[in-house]
Amino acid sequence: MAAIGIALLLVASIVTLVMLFTLGDTASAPEVTLDLPAQFAHPDPLAYEPGRTDDYERAAAFGLSQVLFEKSPGGVLRAAERTAHFRDEVERAVAGGTDADTVEAIVFLESAGRQDVIAGDDPENASGLTQILAETATNFLGMSVDLEASRRITHLLNDALRRGDEAEADRLRSERRKIDARFDPEQALAGTVRYLAKARKVFGRDDLAVVSYHMGIGNLAGVVRAYTGREDEPVDAVVRDAAIDYARLYFDSSPIVHRASWELLASLGDDSQTYYWRYLGALAIMHLFRSDRARLEVLAKLQDDLPSAEFVLHPPGGRGRFGDRRQLERAIARGVLVPVMSDRRAHFAIDPQLGRIAARMSDDPTTYEALRPRALRLLAYIAEKVYELSREPRPLAVTGAAYDRQASATLALRDPAPEADARAHATGFAFDIRRRYGSGAQAAAFQWTLERLEALGLIAWTRGRSVIHVVVSPRAGGS
Repeated sequence: MAAIGIALLLVASIVTLVMLFTLGDTASAPEVTLDLPAQFAHPDPLAYEPGRTDDYERAAAFGLSQVLFEKSPGGVLRAAERTAHFRDEVERAVAGGTDADTVEAIVFLESAGRQDVIAGDDPENASGLTQILAETATNFLGMSVDLEASRRITHLLNDALRRGDEAEADRLRSERRKIDARFDPEQALAGTVRYLAKARKVFGRDDLAVVSYHMGIGNLAGVVRAYTGREDEPVDAVVRDAAIDYARLYFDSSPIVHRASWELLASLGDDSQTYYWRYLGALAIMHLFRSDRARLEVLAKLQDDLPSAEFVLHPPGGRGRFGDRRQLERAIARGVLVPVMSDRRAHFAIDPQLGRIAARMSDDPTTYEALRPRALRLLAYIAEKVYELSREPRPLAVTGAAYDRQASATLALRDPAPEADARAHATGFAFDIRRRYGSGAQAAAFQWTLERLEALGLIAWTRGRSVIHVVVSPRAGGS
């Protein structure tokens, strides 16, 4: 891939949100940001670079924070407000031990500040302000949980809520807090602090302790051992001697290298492997909620409009969009846009349908088969990586590239969001890939590549009915 000349940058995006946090006394306390301030110089952006933990953490906090904006109940600002309501209780729970910002971010991530929430209908599942499993509460944290009584009261509480009987619902909530400590915020927070302290002793690091809160101590220990191949030594010694942090475990585990640890991470299947990056995003959100709420509101507006971060990468109304066919033609003549050429050696090709539509709209079909140079380089990289992983000879089919706003009604696939797609395509930084693959291996390799590039903050992407819509960072591809 070095011959392709890809030198992908992780540098400042549109919104400048730089925040500094610390986690206890760990030497690798992350500088948390929802921005992209670092450059990774390796020609393969998915190749791990040792010694860049802070840069990986900043990138992943940005790249994987969109879900916090999209799925926070009532919106991210309301979730932050609910979470901040418990700050005094958090301060008392940590009592100078675990960092209060850490516990507060976990509250935001686990419950969005809702002390009575249950994962599903059964309080055996994760429940309460910090979403503790009943088994973990009783067997690991020494919390008092009468599960059968909690189930009975929860059933009655749900009935009261359906009837609109708020007085009875409040009485039942109070009763449940007495028999199930997880629904008592003070006890839930104390339990979370105990868990983090126990996990810190096992791993010797705060970042791994936080990861284990969702993944489980045993699961994370298995990942560490699979990564290092050291099965019989204490985990904290393995972590210390091999200089393991979570950025290394995540970004250096893949289908190509350290496959055993990657398979373990992938097998968890409940977003456990991305929990730490979302936690860093929650840290940043809570800090911004207190320090610059107006800026958080702007970011929330950009994140909320779409199921990806493409408006953060390319805010609507920004400059650099092509308004009509002549602007596209001039951009191609100046080299601002370059044609996407079908070349089987590059493992991607223009879908014939796009070629037919483009031919009806212009004497030169390549007018609507072009991209910004850095977007084209990233497309070439994705296609090459997918081939490397899957060995599938069938090329990825490009169904959409740059087009002007006037042509959007004809070229937009209305999948997944026509207005948003049109605005992104008018920048020259967006392309669509048809969801019709040569094999399951190719589909899996494509998804893995997209997920990792998103974690590095280099792209935003969404899955539609018939296409994968990819938007490239404006600063993600060199010159």
